[in-house]
Amino acid sequence: MDYVKPKKSLGQHFLTDHNIAQKIVRSLDTSSTSNVVELGPGKGILTKYLHQDEKINLRLVEIDGESVSWLHQHYPSLGNRIIQADFLKIDLKELFVEPFLLIGNFPYNISSQIFFRVLENKDQVPGVVCMIQKEVSERIASKPGSKAYGILSVLLQTFYEVEFLFTVNEKVFDPPPKVKSAVIKFKRNGRETLGCDTSLYFKVVKTAFNQRRKMLRNSLKNLLPEATEKERMLQRRPEQLSVEEFIELSRFIEKNLPKNV
Repeated sequence: MDYVKPKKSLGQHFLTDHNIAQKIVRSLDTSSTSNVVELGPGKGILTKYLHQDEKINLRLVEIDGESVSWLHQHYPSLGNRIIQADFLKIDLKELFVEPFLLIGNFPYNISSQIFFRVLENKDQVPGVVCMIQKEVSERIASKPGSKAYGILSVLLQTFYEVEFLFTVNEKVFDPPPKVKSAVIKFKRNGRETLGCDTSLYFKVVKTAFNQRRKMLRNSLKNLLPEATEKERMLQRRPEQLSVEEFIELSRFIEKNLPKNV
């Protein structure tokens, strides 16, 4: 098998530039662990350079059967380390009992779902290097006060140091996507606990940004006590709050949570 047809239904755009592939692989910091999972390897352009590094203990997760056959043909030594599965459904502890780094050219149509999966398993995933849509990368890396600052910005920056690495032109893909791409890097920060329930924190952030034009006292009114000492903070909109302020607000809400919520 010499050709794998890119499938629109799977959001496949195969990277064809080996210089960019090497640059992506070099961005991976294996100082925390040598276990690496490549998500959506496709035709293996990143796999080639990951496989060459003898220090890396590599697994591949690919949903496309045609790509899996291609990978088995071209990387026979990987054997059962090539796993045909849906990353969004697989038990990540089955890939590695120990923590692992995640790398890949992520399908743009499910990148947000992948990031929420990473957040669910944040203690299993100390680092991520991935290529996604440039606009999404900018959103994730944005700071408070920016129009791009949103749910993923806050939640990922709560648990990871986020670094926008570089932009990738659409011409280096088969087929070329209609948008520019970018490579972004996450590194787990030292935050062990939020001091409040994590699911409540996620709910506060999501509820606030789902009505981002409203002041927080309006968007979060169902979660707040009637009289609140946080009135000054609640007169702001969600994009104006830092991660630390969202944590502070969530702790306050948990402390005063109405019985019916």
